[in-house]
Amino acid sequence: MRLYAHWKVSAELLYRAEALKHLFLTEELLMRTWFDNLCSLARGPLKISVGAVFLSMLACVSAGAQEVQEAGGEANLKLPDLSQVSFLGIDGHKILLFGLIFCMFGLIFGLAIYSKLKNLPVHKSMRDISELIYETCKTYLITQGKFILLLEIFIAIVIVLYFGVLLKFEAMRVAIILLFSLVGIAGSYGVAWFGIRVNTFANSRTAFASLRGKPYPIYHTPLQAGMSIGMMLISVELLIMLFILLFIPGDYAGPCFIGFAIGESLGAAALRIAGGIFTKIADIGSDLMKIVFKIKEDDARNPGVIADCTGDNAGDSVGPSADGFETYGVTGVALITFILLGVSSPTVQVQLLVWIFIMRIVMLIASAAAYFINGAIAKARFGNVDEMNYEAPLTSLVWITSVVSIGFTYLVSYLIIPSLGQDTTQWWKLATIISCGTLAGAIIPELVKVFTSTESRHVREVVSSAQEGGASLGILSGFVAGNFSAYYIGLAMVVLMSLGYLISEMGLATFMIAAPVFAFGLVAFGFLGMGPVTIAVDSYGPVTDNAQSVYELSLIEQIPGIQQELKRDYNIDVNFERAKEMLEANDGAGNTFKATAKPVLIGTAVVGATTMIFSIIMALTHGLTMNVNKLSLLHAPFVLGLITGGAMIYWFTGASTQAVTTGAYRAVEFIKANIHLEEAKAASIEDSKKVVEICTKYAQKGMLNIFIAVFFATLSFAFVEPFFFIGYLFSIAIFGLYQAIFMANAGGAWDNAKKIVEVELKQKGTPLHDATVVGDTVGDPFKDTSSVALNPVIKFTTLFGLLAVELAVQLTATQGSNVTHALAAAFFAVSFFFVYRSFYGMRIRQEAH
Repeated sequence: MRLYAHWKVSAELLYRAEALKHLFLTEELLMRTWFDNLCSLARGPLKISVGAVFLSMLACVSAGAQEVQEAGGEANLKLPDLSQVSFLGIDGHKILLFGLIFCMFGLIFGLAIYSKLKNLPVHKSMRDISELIYETCKTYLITQGKFILLLEIFIAIVIVLYFGVLLKFEAMRVAIILLFSLVGIAGSYGVAWFGIRVNTFANSRTAFASLRGKPYPIYHTPLQAGMSIGMMLISVELLIMLFILLFIPGDYAGPCFIGFAIGESLGAAALRIAGGIFTKIADIGSDLMKIVFKIKEDDARNPGVIADCTGDNAGDSVGPSADGFETYGVTGVALITFILLGVSSPTVQVQLLVWIFIMRIVMLIASAAAYFINGAIAKARFGNVDEMNYEAPLTSLVWITSVVSIGFTYLVSYLIIPSLGQDTTQWWKLATIISCGTLAGAIIPELVKVFTSTESRHVREVVSSAQEGGASLGILSGFVAGNFSAYYIGLAMVVLMSLGYLISEMGLATFMIAAPVFAFGLVAFGFLGMGPVTIAVDSYGPVTDNAQSVYELSLIEQIPGIQQELKRDYNIDVNFERAKEMLEANDGAGNTFKATAKPVLIGTAVVGATTMIFSIIMALTHGLTMNVNKLSLLHAPFVLGLITGGAMIYWFTGASTQAVTTGAYRAVEFIKANIHLEEAKAASIEDSKKVVEICTKYAQKGMLNIFIAVFFATLSFAFVEPFFFIGYLFSIAIFGLYQAIFMANAGGAWDNAKKIVEVELKQKGTPLHDATVVGDTVGDPFKDTSSVALNPVIKFTTLFGLLAVELAVQLTATQGSNVTHALAAAFFAVSFFFVYRSFYGMRIRQEAH
């Protein structure tokens, strides 16, 4: 069986590069096992057995190296000469050079807002707190950076083994892959760092703006910060991609794109999952003190508050920024790979490549234009009012961006590809497919708001339930909101994907193999079409959350003569109670729009997974010409795979929540023992750093268990039987989609139910408030750990699974099925051990006193 015949184009296209990058990502986590954290988690004999299993696989692969040399087609990609096709009288290479200018404008835009935020007025007491938060964020990022670089060492080893030893690539090509993996890491890590720096400027400036008594500046400052991050993120990613496309020789572009994808994925995965665990440990540890000691939100005497602020940035800023950077880069690499492998005509290849990149540039322009249009409208409506709905201008921003993006999509498509090949109708068909995704980027947030907004009937139902039945009924109502949201959002995604599929059947197949695969990739591309704005409204939340904390931690109300000082230095007639009320109300809008971005990223992962699974099916069935009967309920391995995927999703949910639970237990234990409510105005810096240390420790422990278990499970199930694995991939995509949507929106409903009690009902410290705080702490790992982490898990398993299946088929052909089945059993044993340890090695144990 030769898996790499010509028909395999559709299976190689988007994802082998991604599969490789995730092979390296998770294999390095295995190697990391016998360092630092895992030294305390695993027994010595296990480490030897894990290494032996992995080395045995390498030995078997090496034995079949001659067969495998046909693999790695994506690394042998050659870009066509872009200058051979003209667009609007300019050759393709030159027209994309103008794109570099727009990328530079995007960078300047981000840096200009950064500078503007830094120079906004702020009281020293607030600035000092925001700088303290930034210092703890730096400590966390440096710790994670060292961890990522350690993992990169093992990635480098695997890259050399696979490409250099097995595929016999020359040293220069291997070096290029290594170099661009570092570029990918630097991109994810650098954007995450920039996001933290901007947000920790904006949090104190937002808090200070509340003292003026007007709501508009409290809205405008966090949005500026978010747009700064969004424009910087997309511009950096696009700049790197254009650099590879325009300045790297065509026969080296494939390795460059692969290395870049490997690096950005490594950075994003480590920062996203660990950040999600970190932030909820800190959040729960801080929030529960409100019930235990009846203290106010963000009380300065609570050692957990600084860690909570750090977690807001680690989980809600760093994670999404790195994840967004990876997602945009991966989508670009996927589409490039498809075009080069799935399209036979060099002219059409150039047309599609140039069109794709111009569309990415246009989306950057559309987001900036929509931001300024919406800004003018919002300032006219809310600039001088005393009360405003903070969600209203954010909602209009999303819709204006969607409309502008769709308009530009059709206009630019008409101008750039009025005739694709000889077909003069494909421009509007391709534009429509992208627009399906762009519409999803606006429709899905509207559906999310139905279940998570402070104005939502579902959220008010949570409050009503808690009023009469306490925490238990409030939690049940949150479950209802999450379940209903999965129904509506799931159907919306199905409709939009189906539309993209149907349009792809209207002649696109004459230009490429497996046109529906390309259509699903374009829908995912459209999902991300409002990139800077999607990131901006997501980043709005951590700034508003931090602004409340900065206000309380600054103790500004207790500074002698502060009212006279504010009047003298800033001409502010301060009303402290009003300032706090506005900050709390704005935080409710932040909670809502943090929730809206999550299903967009989750949806992107599932759409991409659907595309990849289809590609694997095309490969295993020789273009649907044989073995199609095995994609059936009559084929037992396929059915068993469908059942197995659900088991893995539910284990993952438990494992990620367990890491939060144990870490939060230790945080609460420490805070209760070290909080001093009588003799201190504020917690000591040392105690606050200790809570940060606890959060970091359990975040890394949890992440390691999860990655190693998922990695070996993917290998095991791919080696069992190819169609078992197909069923497994379908299952994790479907189960993962609905589990993630349910958890994200249930958590959002509980979060904003608490906000209604605090802001609208003004019942802090009451039994109702206690009940909604309990609901919020249950929802914390739902919305900010397990749900968002399912995004990289689905992507990893499907991407890495493509390579795993290829390896399994090669080993079966060269070594026989007994070898692959033996390896499948060994891999499952390792995975099962880490599944077991993700609870029994992490569970709460009472320590002797």
